[in-house]
Amino acid sequence: ANQVRLEADACLEQLANGELLAPRAVKFVCEKLKEIMMQESNVRPVAAPVTLVGDVHGQYYDLLELFRIGGNVPETNYLFLGDYVDRGHFSLETISLLACLKLRWPERVTLIRGNHESRTTTMAYGFYAECTAKYKSEEVWKYFTDMFDFMPLTAVIENDIFATHGGLSPSLQTLDQIRVLDRFHEIPLNGPICDLMWGDPNPKAEGFRISSRGAGYIFGRDVVERFLHLNGVRRVVRAHQLCMDGYQELFDKQFITVWSAPNYCYRMRNIASIMEVDTDLSWHFNMFNASPIAERKGLRAPAVLESNEHFNKTDDREDEDEDGQDHFKDSSDDDDSSSTTSSIGIADTTSGDDTE
Repeated sequence: ANQVRLEADACLEQLANGELLAPRAVKFVCEKLKEIMMQESNVRPVAAPVTLVGDVHGQYYDLLELFRIGGNVPETNYLFLGDYVDRGHFSLETISLLACLKLRWPERVTLIRGNHESRTTTMAYGFYAECTAKYKSEEVWKYFTDMFDFMPLTAVIENDIFATHGGLSPSLQTLDQIRVLDRFHEIPLNGPICDLMWGDPNPKAEGFRISSRGAGYIFGRDVVERFLHLNGVRRVVRAHQLCMDGYQELFDKQFITVWSAPNYCYRMRNIASIMEVDTDLSWHFNMFNASPIAERKGLRAPAVLESNEHFNKTDDREDEDEDGQDHFKDSSDDDDSSSTTSSIGIADTTSGDDTE
């Protein structure tokens, strides 16, 4: 265990210095993470207080801003709701940092799977192209996508808040049904795991309806309230849909969406948020805008990427609702400093407390 921590610390220091990890280091991190995640339930129990993070999509410098706003690990516990890669120009830096933080403080950081933690999706929307451009091979992409197969599907905070990436499924009425799913493989094109990754709420819907995304289901208040009642939880929190104001609360705050990629795709001009849940299970949203360095770096892709078609591809199925509009776009409210360990989400601490 001490050797793993030392290796994780070395990787974090390298990332803080603005360097990509060597392929052998990525392999080490991913193999060790698979050992850790293999022991985690499909419905991972998470203690409060904890901060929930929605999609970050390779916007590495905005992730650093998120840690500046929300606090560093291990002083702050984090539950990330998936979609770490694709879209943004720095997916490698983003997933490398999150993977190393998880390896170093496995009880402080939870990473559940999103629909973009998939071989098929990453080949279409940027991560594969970024890996092959920056490493000149697909080796590192294989290490990460193999690790994605081991990520928990969902989480539950203090038996009160159910967290997933996307939505609910007509095949899954209870948490126990989620717990017995075989998750250790690529996300299927249909079925309950696919539904968890791809589903969306709709205030106008009743029951489940086929989604225009081509995967998962649209569902309404009745579905949400039945799920909450059957499982003795009070609300669902998820990511997956762009919120121009950073979050959206539906069905009397029983179904909450958190979005954590500001100025999504470097052009949407949306605010981002993180959801901070306290020990008494009250919560508030901490809002933030794109970091200045993200704006400078994001508007122009790194030279190895700028000619790649995948980084201009922004019209896939996850950005549109059934009417072809951006999700939650009309919600209710209309320094480039030197790198240090604290600037990449690591608290300046020597306590090493990993157990809370």
